[in-house]
Amino acid sequence: MLRTIASQILSIFTLSACSHAPEQAIRDHSQTKAEVLEMFDNYHRDISQKGLKGEFKYLDNTEDFFWVPPGFTSALSYDSVRGIVEQNAGMFQSVKFQWDTLQLFPLSDQIVNYTGISSGTMVDTAGNTMEISLIETGIVIKREDGWKLLSGQTANLPTKSE
Repeated sequence: MLRTIASQILSIFTLSACSHAPEQAIRDHSQTKAEVLEMFDNYHRDISQKGLKGEFKYLDNTEDFFWVPPGFTSALSYDSVRGIVEQNAGMFQSVKFQWDTLQLFPLSDQIVNYTGISSGTMVDTAGNTMEISLIETGIVIKREDGWKLLSGQTANLPTKSE
């Protein structure tokens, strides 16, 4: 008898929990997406105006940062990425990129996953033009001074001319 009562009480609690489960707030991430889109627009603009070093203010300069650049098989720290960019920045007189596709997947108002394909043109100091196509997936995080690239990877894709 005691078992039956306990079983009934447990059933009532289970049904009650299921029927009155707190509704998860459906968040409108449109503002978050707009902020991240603006950051990426500014990112590409700054690279066009300042060269490869223009990306530094968009990289998260913390121990949490890592990136797998094209041609690499393991993640690099912020210092390693910065060193590579500084080493190569002087080789180009102009760099221009734009997103061909970009998808944003907000996890919260502070963290967004993204994936996309970008294309661009890089002109070296000898005047040689290179068409570039990249696929990229990563995470951006909102810090006190704006949205930053926290982690991800980039790989080369064949260009339309290849």
